[in-house]
Amino acid sequence: MGQHRLQEALDSLKSTKVRMTPQRHAILEYLFSSFSHPTADEIYKALEGKFPNMSVATVYNNLRVFKDVGLVKELTYGDSSSRFDSVTSDHYHVICENCEKIVDFHYPGLDEVETLAEHVTGFKVKSHRMEIYGTCPECSKKEQH
Repeated sequence: MGQHRLQEALDSLKSTKVRMTPQRHAILEYLFSSFSHPTADEIYKALEGKFPNMSVATVYNNLRVFKDVGLVKELTYGDSSSRFDSVTSDHYHVICENCEKIVDFHYPGLDEVETLAEHVTGFKVKSHRMEIYGTCPECSKKEQH
């Protein structure tokens, strides 16, 4: 599944001015195969063995490039460092208030919210974002012990 989406992302990059370097490819590949919404630091740590001369700054700069062309979303929740998510269809994030893990949650029915908001307010709605907060199963287990 991640592989197919990665290919689509690579194809859409061809129509932009973004040059595909081995480092960029590895960063994208990591993002698309990861379900954990990694931070730039985590991406750097995962790839530093493969690219010894790559710095955290390189990772950040590349993520920014991907963000500008719409391949990657930067998630900023609370005051912790940004996490990055490969852009897929609309989905929502369920966030653990304890360990800050973020899990995707798909609920297509919520697209109607935008239509309703436009109807009620007269706004031209561009997008919406919803965050759901709670305690993940792992942290809940720890709390019980």
